[in-house]
Amino acid sequence: MSEFMEITVNGATMTFPTGTTIAEIVSTVLGAKPEQSFGVAAALAARVVPRSAWDTTPVVSGSVVELVTATQGG
Repeated sequence: MSEFMEITVNGATMTFPTGTTIAEIVSTVLGAKPEQSFGVAAALAARVVPRSAWDTTPVVSGSVVELVTATQGG
């Protein structure tokens, strides 16, 4: 088993340690702890992952993760 895996985050291929969770991806990509990431939604394989499950949802090699940030505007 490799120590690292490649996943796609918002269309870009990124390398993370094997066993990385959604919470760790949010923290790495957005630069903020998940509890500070208000207005962020995460999807794994096109299914929304509830914020309460971010810490316990592992990502496997080849996964596709989408992070969506709410923006204000009109």
